[in-house]
Amino acid sequence: MRISRITVWQKTLPLAKPYWLSGGRLKFEALDSTFVRIDTDEDASGWGEGCPWGQSYLPAFGGGVRAALELLAPVLIGRDPRDIEVLNRAMDLALPGHPYAKAPLDMALWDLLGQASGLPLHGLLGGAEGESVAVNSSISTGSPEEMVALVEAARAEGYRTHSAKIGGSDPDLDIARIEAIEAARLPEEQVTYDVNRAWTPALAIEVMNAVAARGWFEQPCETLEQCAQVRRRTRQPLMLDECLHGFQDHLEAWRARACEGVKVKPNRLGGLTKARRVRDLGVSLGWRLHIEDVGGTVLADTAALHLALSTPAEHRLASWLCHPHLAEDAAPGQGARNDRGLAVLPKAPGIGVVPDPDWLGAAHATYERPAP
Repeated sequence: MRISRITVWQKTLPLAKPYWLSGGRLKFEALDSTFVRIDTDEDASGWGEGCPWGQSYLPAFGGGVRAALELLAPVLIGRDPRDIEVLNRAMDLALPGHPYAKAPLDMALWDLLGQASGLPLHGLLGGAEGESVAVNSSISTGSPEEMVALVEAARAEGYRTHSAKIGGSDPDLDIARIEAIEAARLPEEQVTYDVNRAWTPALAIEVMNAVAARGWFEQPCETLEQCAQVRRRTRQPLMLDECLHGFQDHLEAWRARACEGVKVKPNRLGGLTKARRVRDLGVSLGWRLHIEDVGGTVLADTAALHLALSTPAEHRLASWLCHPHLAEDAAPGQGARNDRGLAVLPKAPGIGVVPDPDWLGAAHATYERPAP
């Protein structure tokens, strides 16, 4: 089996409603997503998606994915798609860094490997741990009353784990938000207070020590060093996310005793291959893990949740789904969907999601083996 063609599509994904995070300093209304299809000389095709969350959330943007693919796609043409580790090293040699641009190619390679082996993706990543994955809501920043109303609406859809976006320069307002959500929280519900690096260490310590929140606090400050300082001065479990860009960052977080858990996002880390390494490290260190992608359609969501399902249950926290926030559906009826707070993964070989070709429209670029 050899890779004969790589086709690329660009799609703008409007959000169903504007989304605010990091204390309201970041606003998003649409996402720029890139889809790739890797075709082989044996008529098999694998799908991947790379969708940064806008261009102000992480050092990644949609145009960067497509620019990098001009360099990366020719590296894969003519190679065996099942040699995933070899091909990842080839991509890293051809273009050091830029992990988010490599993620959709890596995802498509895993999709092909699953089809070649006849196994769903979670069967290749460690095997299913249970029948489903818990999924969590995402509560946009707002007033205490607005955020409680959003939690109640998510509860009506079956969610029992919530990620509430807080953060800003007003500690009294953040304390009020947290106390309102805690007062409305049901005993069986879990809440993570996601700051998205909006606090200074002093502000984080002030707010976290002023509240009796039972749940996690996520990425309170910009850097790993700042978060480690907060970890030493507070009592709640800490989750790290945006400051962890690669395997070495996770090692540094462990050495600094900076957290009890991390977010594992394939698009940020460079794909499923590198996300699996971080997942396995986290399990060995005793961390708890939210495994989900940065953004995208049901294709990206489902690929990430295959990794989540293959993670030991005692280390697995709920996963977020991006596609319910989108105004359009790339693959109606397919993939991991919220069903009363749970998502069941496809049992078809590979990822189990194929985007609607009519929805994708005309290709952005095509790379293929030159004619002999």
